[in-house]
Amino acid sequence: METQSGHNFLISAAAFVVVVAGMQAATSMLVPFLLAAFIAIICLPPLKWLTDRNISAAISVLIITLVLVLIGSLLGAFVGASVAEFSSNLPTYQARLHQQTADLTTWLSSLGINLNTQLLRENLDPSVAMGMAGNLLSGLGNALTNTFLIVLTVIFLLIEATALPHKWAAMGESAPSTGAFEKFSSTVSSYFAIKTWVSLATGTCITLWLSLLGVDHAVLWGLVAFLFNFVPNIGSIIAAVPAVLLALVQLGLGDAVLTGLGFIAVNLVMGNVIEPRFMGKGVGLSTLVVFLSLVFWGWVLGPVGMLLSVPLTMVVKLALEERKGTKWIAILLGPDINQEDIAEIKK
Repeated sequence: METQSGHNFLISAAAFVVVVAGMQAATSMLVPFLLAAFIAIICLPPLKWLTDRNISAAISVLIITLVLVLIGSLLGAFVGASVAEFSSNLPTYQARLHQQTADLTTWLSSLGINLNTQLLRENLDPSVAMGMAGNLLSGLGNALTNTFLIVLTVIFLLIEATALPHKWAAMGESAPSTGAFEKFSSTVSSYFAIKTWVSLATGTCITLWLSLLGVDHAVLWGLVAFLFNFVPNIGSIIAAVPAVLLALVQLGLGDAVLTGLGFIAVNLVMGNVIEPRFMGKGVGLSTLVVFLSLVFWGWVLGPVGMLLSVPLTMVVKLALEERKGTKWIAILLGPDINQEDIAEIKK
């Protein structure tokens, strides 16, 4: 029996490795379709709202598509213009930051604190972070090149979603259970709806705070804060780094500290007060699993994997819950369980 269990484990592990390797090899094709799938899931509630008001499925899909294209076009135009402006100023920002680092080293030397300047530049050069911010924003702009494919896939998925109830009705008793999909769709839609509003509030607060301080490209950094708020745990930290460095270069140490404190205050309020209040019990994943999923899906699918790490892990968890043999893994992936939840699970 133990030998059989060992063989099953090895086979499952080997299958897992093959699947992950296949996903990495097909990243360029897989990422647009995953984005399209999750956008379509988010669009299902408004699609249902339109069709419930006797608007035909075709018109409903057309309305949602036009809204998506409008939002995507505005976002693309703004990101493109902001990235171009920031990139043109990037060498100046890097040069100033490099000079400030050199001045700091000289000042420390006058106090008798001698640092290896060459080693410091190789291992701790803040100007590199500014360059990474530029590359990150350029990558965001490049991601928009697949917009046509993503929108087209979303259209077909929404059309198929309007046809599925008729197909299920035609199947009769032989139709598969839709409980797992409905649960997943509802959970993801709720998660993304709450996360979007919280992220929007975060980006707006950051934009207002940076504008008040006089930091360049305040709206761009607000947009970055909005987008990276979808990345669990470390997203807000990544979003804060370029804005703090720019404030240091442009306005000095005091305003850089105020910029950092602003990011900390906004994210503490949004992440620990506002979001938990509306998210309820959360996404049904433990904090450790959320962090590990961020690392894993980021490694497999890149930046988009980080963005979709929570929904993708939720898919895995819901799939594991459907089988008795793997339900224990789903429980391990979930958050802490109280006595009432234990009684509910045992039923």
